[in-house]
Amino acid sequence: MQYRRFGRTNLQMPVFSCGGMRYQYKWQDVPLAAVPVDNQTNLEATIRRSLEVGINHIETARGYGSSEMQLGQIVPKIPRESFILQTKVVPTADPNEFRDKLEKSLAYLKLDYVDLLGIHGINTDEILEWTVRPGGCLDIVRQFQQQGRIRFVGFSTHGPTDVIVRACEINQFDYVNLHWYYINQRNWDAIAAATRHDMGVFIISPSDKGGMLYNPPQRLVELCAPLSPIVFNDLFCLSHSQVHTLSVGAARPQDLDEHLKTLDYLNRADEVLPPILHRLEQAAIERLGETWYKTWHVGLPSIEVTPGRFNILTVLWLWNLAIAYDMVDYARMRYALLGNGGHWFPGAKVDQIDLNAIQPFLQNSPHADTIPTILKDAHTLLGGQDVKRLSNS
Repeated sequence: MQYRRFGRTNLQMPVFSCGGMRYQYKWQDVPLAAVPVDNQTNLEATIRRSLEVGINHIETARGYGSSEMQLGQIVPKIPRESFILQTKVVPTADPNEFRDKLEKSLAYLKLDYVDLLGIHGINTDEILEWTVRPGGCLDIVRQFQQQGRIRFVGFSTHGPTDVIVRACEINQFDYVNLHWYYINQRNWDAIAAATRHDMGVFIISPSDKGGMLYNPPQRLVELCAPLSPIVFNDLFCLSHSQVHTLSVGAARPQDLDEHLKTLDYLNRADEVLPPILHRLEQAAIERLGETWYKTWHVGLPSIEVTPGRFNILTVLWLWNLAIAYDMVDYARMRYALLGNGGHWFPGAKVDQIDLNAIQPFLQNSPHADTIPTILKDAHTLLGGQDVKRLSNS
């Protein structure tokens, strides 16, 4: 395993983290007696395999249902100095409610302290304000830190880049969990802001939200050869020194194995990546056209000003992936969340808005005339049954 300094925490962080949202029994709290023996056995085997290969960062959240409780049956039995544990708690307008959730997390985990506490889901300016205002949730965290129950505090986010940058610039957080990977590099400015403040950078879900790479289309497999899409994406992310660790949402011990292959290439990224990156770009240009590929995002209105809070950028991005790389299953899965994802994945579907009302907001786009047609095509290709976020299922 390779390790990187996790920003100003000075923790030596493995380049892969064992994410805790796939191996738990339920997305809701349940009594321990309700957890099937085979599920708990699998969870513990996953943790032990993770530690065996040097992935000593275990990551979970209050919002991951039974995950904390189930981890609490194994982590107290492991030498405390041999692992780094992060949990996350959603901030609330009422700091006392946040305090109660935090106490519940620590009680479930059965540890004297957690190494990392993430404020979970700073996705809007309002939620950021709940966190950092005097007497807010961050003040509660500081009390826990003074008691020695939390070492470092960061935040996780699915929010827009400008919100993430503002949260970093406040300079009250030691690290950030955010989305950034090959198919979605929009948050680079947020990573740069985190780097300026010597914050740790943790990449959320690079293989699932990063393209369902565990079940890739054949076109993507061929374009990423000789690497698998998972190894390519891992190597792409880790070739940037500003990135410290990638979450592996392992559901079973063997889910770690493909990611571990990346370690053999880390010292040769400059040699291995360029031909693959070139093929991916040329393949996208071949199907989308060079002008669209390079300028499709220019001048698009933000979701805040678009009628119906329509997320034009996301819909066009998903259409691009489906057309360029045959990533139709992934694009359909993400598109189906629109209208159901709240501030975690905001925006409406094409059939939920008036396209005529959108037209005036496209005046700064070089593709104003063609975007409405593409949006209709996107809905035809991607529209289907609505889905809920996993945590709401």
